[in-house]
Amino acid sequence: MERRRFLKVASLKAAGIGTGAAVSALAAPAVAQTMPEIRWRCASSFPKSLDTIFGAAEIVTKRVASLTDDKFQIRVFAAGELVPGLQVLDAVQNETVECGHTVSYYYVGKDPTFAFDAAVPFGLTARQQNAWMYYGGGLELMREFFKGYNLVQFPCGNTGAQMGGWFRKEINSLDDLKGLKFRIGGFAGNVMSRLGVVPQQILGTDIYPALEKGTIDAAEWVGPYDDEKLGFYKVAKYYYYPGWWEGGPQLTFLVNIKQWDALPKFYKEVLTMACAEANVLTLAKYDAENPPALRRLVSQGAVLKAFPKDVLEACYKATFDVYAETAAKNAWFKKVFEPWLQFRKLEYEWFSIAEHTFDRFVLAQAAREG
Repeated sequence: MERRRFLKVASLKAAGIGTGAAVSALAAPAVAQTMPEIRWRCASSFPKSLDTIFGAAEIVTKRVASLTDDKFQIRVFAAGELVPGLQVLDAVQNETVECGHTVSYYYVGKDPTFAFDAAVPFGLTARQQNAWMYYGGGLELMREFFKGYNLVQFPCGNTGAQMGGWFRKEINSLDDLKGLKFRIGGFAGNVMSRLGVVPQQILGTDIYPALEKGTIDAAEWVGPYDDEKLGFYKVAKYYYYPGWWEGGPQLTFLVNIKQWDALPKFYKEVLTMACAEANVLTLAKYDAENPPALRRLVSQGAVLKAFPKDVLEACYKATFDVYAETAAKNAWFKKVFEPWLQFRKLEYEWFSIAEHTFDRFVLAQAAREG
């Protein structure tokens, strides 16, 4: 019995959950018997067909139900079932639903500061984003910001570095970007517009018909595993990398602050733990599923292409021009951007010493081995 209990605590700690919370979780069914029954609805920004990104919210709901002996249940609704996918934040803010699962850069039209809760161009990798959120002050800053929208946010998934998208024609120079109608979300659209791109923000389920009809010329979504499901390779064969605007985009679980405050303390701990678990497992699944999916895409005609160096350099310059301009006129953006930039600098220094040196060497050896 003690051995089984030890293993359960160890598994919870491996998911990033502290010893005290892990031990509390083991007593969940007994504790939950004295707790109220609560039923929430969760609006997702994603379709059910994308099992990993949609599935992050399902990880949360299953764990919450399990640890509370089904006393606390959350039902996830796919994009469009309750509210449109790009209106999840509004629905949670206004208590149309109690909670939602989304990606915060969808809402940069309200305030560009939202992008830091997801990803910004030439920003952080998934590991660095987690480090910033959990130990670098990011969570405190973003929760202070979200409080102004009557929301509490939780990191709840990450895709890892994304691909640069699907293009109907090759991109050989900066001139090829001019007038390009490109489905691209978040803050990156502001950057791309500086280079002549016409950014379009549309949901993943609407991308394929838009590409097929020529309404857009190119589109980025996530990476090989999801992109294969959506069939983009059938209508735009050039698959570019890297997705420099999304080095480690974080998914977010949003809770209306009134609903959060009304939860029993134990339920709050359970929901916090469940989001942390989903944050780990979602990234792990993408890292496992993307490599074989990329091979399948290439076998079906996808043509892998790296963005030209001059294009990347121009995008980098435009990105920091936009950062400076935005920080100069948006106090919240500046408040988050300045400490984020310092944290990014330290992370880059460390990763360049250990991580990147290791990566460069082993990848070169693997390439020689075939």
